[in-house]
Amino acid sequence: MAGQIPDLHAEARTGTGKGAARQARRDGMVPGIVYGGEADPLPINIPFNKLLKKLKEGRFLSTLFNLKVEGQEDVRVICRSVQRDVVKDLPTHIDLLRLRRTSQIALFIHVNFINEEEAPGIKKGGVLTVVRPEVELVVTAGDIPESITVDLAGLNVGDIVHISDVTLPAGAKPTTDRDFVIANISAPSSLRSEEDEDEEVAADEVPAAGDDAEE
Repeated sequence: MAGQIPDLHAEARTGTGKGAARQARRDGMVPGIVYGGEADPLPINIPFNKLLKKLKEGRFLSTLFNLKVEGQEDVRVICRSVQRDVVKDLPTHIDLLRLRRTSQIALFIHVNFINEEEAPGIKKGGVLTVVRPEVELVVTAGDIPESITVDLAGLNVGDIVHISDVTLPAGAKPTTDRDFVIANISAPSSLRSEEDEDEEVAADEVPAAGDDAEE
């Protein structure tokens, strides 16, 4: 279970309709609505600056939040829509969906690499190249893994780790059927340079057409 679900602070909005939404924006807030689950829709306001900061951090639409509203029980939500000003591209309204613990959602999960010291390729000077430090998985809202683990023990230079090589937590699966690459162990730069030089020498030694003709 993920230990750190970020909080999203909001306040209940007493008025509804366009007038209340415009007033919220004048007060430096972004109006929104929380819907879904077994509860009634809840109009909210979120501080503009705090919401903009979270939007700039990226992946807002695929992040699970713990919504905190004074006078309401905390609830897990995921954003389903952010409306923006067509000219300034700034948020003007937000829609949040309540999630049950059994809800299936797509989230980016951190990849943790272990046993680098037991990878022959790294012992030889190879370099671990991480292609995906996070992978997008479909997970259950009530059982979100904090990370997935890639065991590097036994991997040599040139070996590639695909998502199919990783044991995923129960109930989790990739959002795509493609067997994408997570990481690889590449040759050290010194070895690559030597190989490039060998290739250049070999190319120089190949006789040009007519060089071996009899005089």
